[in-house]
Amino acid sequence: MSEPSIHPDRPVGQQQRGPIVMRRKQVQHSTSEQRLLDSRGPSDWVHTDPWRVLRIQSEFIEGFGMLAELGAAICVFGSARTKPDDPMYAAAEECGRKLVGAGYAVITGGGPGVMEAANKGASEAGGVSVGLGIELPFENGLNEWVDVGMNFRYFFTRKTMFVKYAQGFVVMPGGFGTLDELFEALTLAQTRKVTSFPVVLFGTSYWGGLVDWLRTTMLEDGKISPADLDMFVVTDDVDEAISYIVKAGELADAAAEEAAEAAARQAAETTNPEAQARREAHRLGSDGS
Repeated sequence: MSEPSIHPDRPVGQQQRGPIVMRRKQVQHSTSEQRLLDSRGPSDWVHTDPWRVLRIQSEFIEGFGMLAELGAAICVFGSARTKPDDPMYAAAEECGRKLVGAGYAVITGGGPGVMEAANKGASEAGGVSVGLGIELPFENGLNEWVDVGMNFRYFFTRKTMFVKYAQGFVVMPGGFGTLDELFEALTLAQTRKVTSFPVVLFGTSYWGGLVDWLRTTMLEDGKISPADLDMFVVTDDVDEAISYIVKAGELADAAAEEAAEAAARQAAETTNPEAQARREAHRLGSDGS
């Protein structure tokens, strides 16, 4: 995802509407989500909402079914407008390749630019290259390096797939769509909706101004906590980004293993007669009986 890479005034020869391909005169210039959110015009659309709910449900079902056995994965986000001769294209390709080398599948928004580069790196490295596309008026389908892909009608179902099936985000330079994905991840981590979710901002010169604003304006005004700025790192080094993600994954695995062991001990004590007798004796002693 990020921004439309084709000018809106330019004719579109093909359009992807969910799993459906439309070409030439059959191309329409609005999206399912636009029609869902648009309150203008006649109220007849109200009567189609039950069908939209079923369509939304089907996107969740298809997405869950496709990604359920994906394994560990990292999302790479960034601009659809990044050209192949841009250094960030090469960096995204290297990132995709090295993520596969570290044992991760790579998930992108399935479009051109940074997304294409990350998918290319992952696919050429022999890894799983996933693209989760979105129905837009001026973008056509998934890039050629997506090995497992799905086109979504609605942003919110697509976002759920990103967060549910990724263990972290690498965020390359991008526009509004990239910022949307970045702050979605940070908000979920801040509010503990997800745990152990590493976020890498790649490109110090690009992200530096935003990070400075977060620190000097948002933090100083008390709108976020100092710990919130520890939820991400900023780097220009692909190896540093991969190392940060791998380390976060190891810490998450260790914490999960420790929690499982604690739960097993608690379950064993619950079913152990001697442990139950000790707890009862302790309770009676505490009550003064």
